Amino acid sequence: MSKSELAGRWALILGASSGFGAATARALARAGMNIFGVHLDTRATMDRAQQVIADIEAAGQRAVFFNTNAADARKREQVLDRIQEVLSQDTEKSIHFVLHSLAFGSLLPFIADDPQGAITEEQMDMTLRVMAHSLVYWVQGLVRRNLLQRGSRVYALSSAGAERVVVPYGAVSAAKAALESHVRQLALELGPRGIAVNCLRPGVADTPALRAIPGHEYWMQEALQRNPGGRLTTPEDVAAVLVALADPAVTWISGAVIPVDGGEIIVG
Repeated sequence: MSKSELAGRWALILGASSGFGAATARALARAGMNIFGVHLDTRATMDRAQQVIADIEAAGQRAVFFNTNAADARKREQVLDRIQEVLSQDTEKSIHFVLHSLAFGSLLPFIADDPQGAITEEQMDMTLRVMAHSLVYWVQGLVRRNLLQRGSRVYALSSAGAERVVVPYGAVSAAKAALESHVRQLALELGPRGIAVNCLRPGVADTPALRAIPGHEYWMQEALQRNPGGRLTTPEDVAAVLVALADPAVTWISGAVIPVDGGEIIVG
């Protein structure tokens, strides 16, 4: 695919400052796309977002970033209004590519000897809202503003946790399973509009989100031993697949959960 096929088009990356989102923003910029990025960083981590912006601009593309809570309804509407304003002044009036890469949730067991150590209703609801339900709300907002057009495509990032279990991952596992279900439903409802919706399921990757999981060292080592390729998945592996799927000629994949893991999921 030549750079000209994506040149000047816009992508929206939710979770753009680190991990899969950052790698995808950089890769799409190198392929010619302008990037809207939504991220949530403190002063201590703001340099991550600033570096992604610098890399996008070094590739010759525009970077319009928002440091805000992507799961907050009021702030989401503010970002969407600003995106609509930017696009109203651009030759491209819609968003070609959306990536949902929000990774923030509660990592507590459902059952604990000390009730204070178990997940609460509020923590469960927050995890599902951020990592699953927010996909639906962002897509609703984009569709209502006519910012997704025939040929646009939406991708979400799941994990093997949608099917496999480990004690502190329960709420996140539920969120990933719900996310995959939301992708199928959105694919059904947006199909008549010519908008594709899919889910990628990366293998275990050394990202800030993984390092937040207690005992992540075990899962990294287990994946290294199990993966047929003998290594972990990288954010760049996933970004390369997403750039290929951004090709305007790729239109007939929708409602799918696509593994990007070098065969990791097939090994029991």
